[in-house]
Amino acid sequence: MWRGRRALVAVPLAVAVALGSAGALSGCAVGGLVREVAHGHVDLDGRSVPSDFPNAVPLVRGRVLYGASAGSSGATIWNVTIRVGHPGALDAVDAQLTGAGFQRRTEHRTDKGGTASFAKAPFSVLVVVARDDAHGWVANYTVTRRR
Repeated sequence: MWRGRRALVAVPLAVAVALGSAGALSGCAVGGLVREVAHGHVDLDGRSVPSDFPNAVPLVRGRVLYGASAGSSGATIWNVTIRVGHPGALDAVDAQLTGAGFQRRTEHRTDKGGTASFAKAPFSVLVVVARDDAHGWVANYTVTRRR
């Protein structure tokens, strides 16, 4: 029983460490660690949209600040952060995703940004628009695919 719980913690922990520590460790070492634990593909390029990012998921215009992906044949996760310039960017994100056939599942907005989630099989998309001290307004996309 403990072994199963340890595996459930190890994979997300390795991905979190890899994605959060990419600047502190070499991409090769981090990619190898995640690949070993997750048994799948890893792209920690950093400042571009990952090469395997799904074309079915439109991204708002802006400068890409961060991009990463990890996964296997069973599931894949991508994370992309884009500088958007203003908190109203969530309107553009919503229009693009719903225009591409995604259904909005949840939405929460404040004067400090907002979050929204969308789904269209096999993808789920969570977008957070918030102010980042270093880059101004950003949109962070977390996209998952399950097979």
